[in-house]
Amino acid sequence: MTLPIAAYLKQHFPALKISFLCRAYAAPVIRHCRSVDEVVELETFLDNPAAYFAHAKVDTIILAQPNKRLAVIAFKARILNRIGNARHKLYQMLYCNRRVRFKKGNSELHEAQFNFEFLRPFGLTTIPELSEIITLYDFDIPEVPAIARMFAPHPFNLILHTKSNGHGREWPIKHYTTLARQLGRYPDIRIWLTGSAAEGEWLAAYGAELLQLPNVSNVCGKFTLDQLSSFIKAADGLIASGTGPLHVSAALGQRTLGLFPPTRPMHPGRWAPLGTRAQALCLPISCAGCKDVDAASCACMENITPDSVAEVVLQWRQDSGAHLTSPEEAATVSAAQR
Repeated sequence: MTLPIAAYLKQHFPALKISFLCRAYAAPVIRHCRSVDEVVELETFLDNPAAYFAHAKVDTIILAQPNKRLAVIAFKARILNRIGNARHKLYQMLYCNRRVRFKKGNSELHEAQFNFEFLRPFGLTTIPELSEIITLYDFDIPEVPAIARMFAPHPFNLILHTKSNGHGREWPIKHYTTLARQLGRYPDIRIWLTGSAAEGEWLAAYGAELLQLPNVSNVCGKFTLDQLSSFIKAADGLIASGTGPLHVSAALGQRTLGLFPPTRPMHPGRWAPLGTRAQALCLPISCAGCKDVDAASCACMENITPDSVAEVVLQWRQDSGAHLTSPEEAATVSAAQR
């Protein structure tokens, strides 16, 4: 959600050097973004921030994510321009000298749009429409021959990222199982389950029925985030609730379906995946369970039917032009010919 402002700054100020400070696990993906000149791993940076600033010649720091420790570090390093949302945290008022003020609350803006507020000190005061933000993603993800070989026997490779690491309201595992069973009628569709090693253990405990289906392959815990990005890029589509791989998939231009509740601030108006082939499914009215912001799921997610998700997948399959016929389709064609 933050990367588009890097491309936007490059468009307006091509001579800028942009360094992106992020946790080590995310760094490999950020390094594939053409708009970013340098990736700085947070864990290494925090070992000796003074040493980094001594040689990096940083003029401006944007605290797109509020972090008091980073705000204090930038202040002590006397970074010339320290941009932060002074309305969000009091310490941003104390340690930032190029302050912006905005409140998310019940705003109609998407999460990615809020980040453009941080560019006001640059004289960039327009918040782009989502259709423009989508064009600002500029990843160059490498192809991995081993992944290509995994996908090669199957005309259509669909990724199901069933868990969200606690970052989103999840679609029930029983629905993923029903979906996989329905798609099993189509021999050209292969389903791949992705996730962390811990999420793979959760699936082993609670999703045994899904794992046992003959059209399903489990690759949870098999990839680094860098490899997972290549895996997502090479596939034919991805389905998930609100989680990082969902947004990576959309940003890479992959066919992507996000499953969301309608309740603020979890709704797709705020968190929908952004990409040229991304879409979201969401019911129009919140359920009583939506009030529990810590709930893993609720009736809103339960009521997104496997049939509605399968309909999207089969449309993707048709659009890909690589599909075979299911037994039912073959029988229909045969009857029509007779």
